[in-house]
Formats: sequence, C-alpha cells, structure tokens
Amino acid sequence: MLKTKPFNIITKHQKEVFGDVTFQESKQAKPIVIFCHGYKGFKDWGAWHLIAEAFAQAGFFFVKFNFSHNGTTSKNPSEFTDLEAFGQDNYTEQLEDLKLVIDYFESNKELAKEIDSTQISLIGHSRGGGIALLKANEDPRIKQLITWAGVSDFGNRFPKGNKLAKWKEDGVYYIVNARTKQKMPHFIQFYEDFMANQKRLHIKTAAANLKIPFLIIHGTQDEAVNAFEAETLFNTAKNAKIKWIANANHVFGMEHPWEEKSLPNATKLLVQKSIEFLR
Repeated sequence: MLKTKPFNIITKHQKEVFGDVTFQESKQAKPIVIFCHGYKGFKDWGAWHLIAEAFAQAGFFFVKFNFSHNGTTSKNPSEFTDLEAFGQDNYTEQLEDLKLVIDYFESNKELAKEIDSTQISLIGHSRGGGIALLKANEDPRIKQLITWAGVSDFGNRFPKGNKLAKWKEDGVYYIVNARTKQKMPHFIQFYEDFMANQKRLHIKTAAANLKIPFLIIHGTQDEAVNAFEAETLFNTAKNAKIKWIANANHVFGMEHPWEEKSLPNATKLLVQKSIEFLR
C-alpha cells in the first residue's frame, strides 16, 4: 500500500523547506529519489503527485519538496503568496536547501527501515536540473542523476546590456507569471550571488567532472529550454546517456492543475525511461 508523509525543515534563515515522501510501506530499505522542481515551480505542480506514485510503485522512496524561497509557504504550498522570498531566491540558496533535504533523509530515524541512504539519486526539472547536476557533482552521497528538460547554463539567463544596467539601478526587475498573472520580483542579489559564485555554479564544468551515471531526458518540442542544451550536457558529461521524447514540450504534456487520473503519454515515457535507468 502506498503511503505519503509530509516533512518540514527550517533553514538558517528561518524559512521552510517542506515536502512529502511517497513509498510502499514494507520495512524494506528502498533507494531514495529526490526531485527538484524548476523555476516558478513547486512540488505539487501539475502531475508531480502521480509521478511520485509511479516511482513508489516501482520500489523507490520518492521525495519532492518546495525550495525555501520559491514563493510558496506550507499554508499555501501551491500559491505564490511570499513574493519577497521569491525575490530573495538564488542558486546557492537552492543548493543549501537540497543539502538540507539530503541530510534529513540520510539521518532519518523514523523512516530508517524504509530507506537505503547509501542509494540516493537526484532528478531535476528545468532549472532544478541544473541545481541537481551541481549538487550531484559536489556531494559524493549522490549515486545517480537524471535531468528532465534540464538547463546547461545559468549565466546566459540573466538580463544583459541596458536591461542589466537598469536592474542594477532599480535593484529589482519583475517577471510576469503567465499562469497567475503575478508580477514576480528578482532582486539584484540574485545576480550578485551568481557572480560571486560563478565557479561553483558553472553547470558545464560540473557535468565534465561528474563521475556517476547521468541520464538526460528532453522533449524534441521543448519551447523553454532548447534541445541544444541537452546536447551540450550530453557532449560534456563522460557518463551521460540521452533520451529524446518525440514531440514533447517543456512539461512533457502536463499542465497545472492536472485533473486527470493518469499521466499524459509523454510523461509516462519520461517516468518509464527514468525508472529503467535507475534500476
């Protein structure tokens, strides 16, 4: 029988990293899979819950969580009610959040009989793919990595020229969320933190140094992260495999909210290829 349990970690900034785990309760140790959501994403977006169930049914202990500064709160886990936090988010903050999640499950006594803390894999979607790759490279506890529509470069996503100058002058720029119509802030600290940590945050360097098995899955019709980014990662990483999903978009046919009881075909393929790789 599948079981889902919530968890909550408080960061050094007194923010919450909260999420849930889905697994088959059996008192047998299961490999851990930790999922990282992408930009303007959250753990309950679309059909992530059905994906969690699919991994659990395949014998994995599946963890999904909200980054501490993604703009949601545990009271409103699927709404961007804390835009101040969203504006204070950055890549090093997300790497620290992911470390806290790994630490939490590596030493979790309550679930110790259900988890094999020597077998931790990361999956990241979109921007979360970049975060997962960086963490997999710097943390020897990670044994396998998968990116879904993952990015290959953080630096080229920042404004340039006059837009960058205006951002520095104003201290903030806004992105309109196409789904919610909210004006979502990025404070200049986001750029400053990246510039101060460029070496650590260089995804291609991390990919080149990666020594663990790495699977790249990308849709051929991805409108948000170009297919050449998947090719870049594949050509850079020594132990990489690449799987293309024909005609799939950036979210593999999902949308939010997802009202269906089953996954779209592209997502079924995504899950199938991922589970085959992790096994």
